[in-house]
Parts: sequence; structure tokens; C-alpha cells
Amino acid sequence: MFIYDYIKESYEGLISSVKALSVGFKHLFNKPVTIQYPEVKLKLPEKSRNRIAVIIDDCIGCYQCERACPVQCIEIETVKALPGEDLGKTSDGRKKALWVTKFDIDFAKCCFCGLCVYPCPTECIKMTEEYEYSVYDRRNLIYSFSKFSTEEAEQKKKNFELYGSQKKEEINKN
Repeated sequence: MFIYDYIKESYEGLISSVKALSVGFKHLFNKPVTIQYPEVKLKLPEKSRNRIAVIIDDCIGCYQCERACPVQCIEIETVKALPGEDLGKTSDGRKKALWVTKFDIDFAKCCFCGLCVYPCPTECIKMTEEYEYSVYDRRNLIYSFSKFSTEEAEQKKKNFELYGSQKKEEINKN
């Protein structure tokens, strides 16, 4: 019985080895499927969830994107322009009335649903082809799209408050 079991197990081992080698030989002549990422990137589907870009010159500060965001990752602060200040126009010809002093998106919170893109009346928010967010610190995922520094934003707020207090004094005098 011992010799029979030995021959049977040897035969099964030989058959198993031949099957394994045949699988290896099949793949030996196939084209490799590995891509050399980051030099070579796969083409993404048409409706993929990618990085969001903001064209801040077209933003009118309407807060529509901030309200539409389901995870509240967008923070916008605006300051009303003083009379006589010309803020310019958007690319579609709308006149701007608010300074957008803060426009931050926290991509660590963002679920890339694209719900902020659709309500924007000036189409200043777009999904891009970029999809990589490799950073070592989570705080680096907060993107600030505003043109103003913190000091400039505070100055705009102070100017508007000063203008408001001067208007109140004029009204109280009359």
C-alpha cells in the first residue's frame, strides 16, 4: 500500500507541476499589462470624479456652490464693494458687486460629487482632468482660490465697515 500511495502522490505532483508551468508559459509570450505610472496614465471615463478648479475672476460670490455642497467643504467670504469701485466683469459679461475675499475648498472632505459645478451661474467651477491628491499633510489639501491675502481681505472688510459707519453718521445728522 505504501508504494502505491507514493506513486499516486508523485504522479499528482507531476501533473500539478505541468499545469503550473503551462500557465506560466502561456503568460510568458503575452503583452505585459503593467503601465509605467506616473509617466503613463490611463484614460479616464467621461464622467469621472476629478479635481475641482475655480476660475476666481468669474466668481460673483453668490454662495450657490457652498449651499449645494453636501459635505460643506467649500468656504466663501465676500465683502460688498464700495461705491465707485470697479470690480470688473465676468467672462460672460456679468458685473461683479462683491469682493470674494475667501474661496477655500477642503479636498480632504470633498466627495467629488460635482454638485457644486451645476448651480454656478457663471460656470466658474469646473471638474478638471487632474485626479491626483498625494500630499504628506492633510492641511495641504485645503486649496485657496482667492486672490486676496489675509491682510488684504481684512483691509477690504475694514474699508466697508468704515464706509458703513460714515453712512450711519450722515443719516443720524440729517
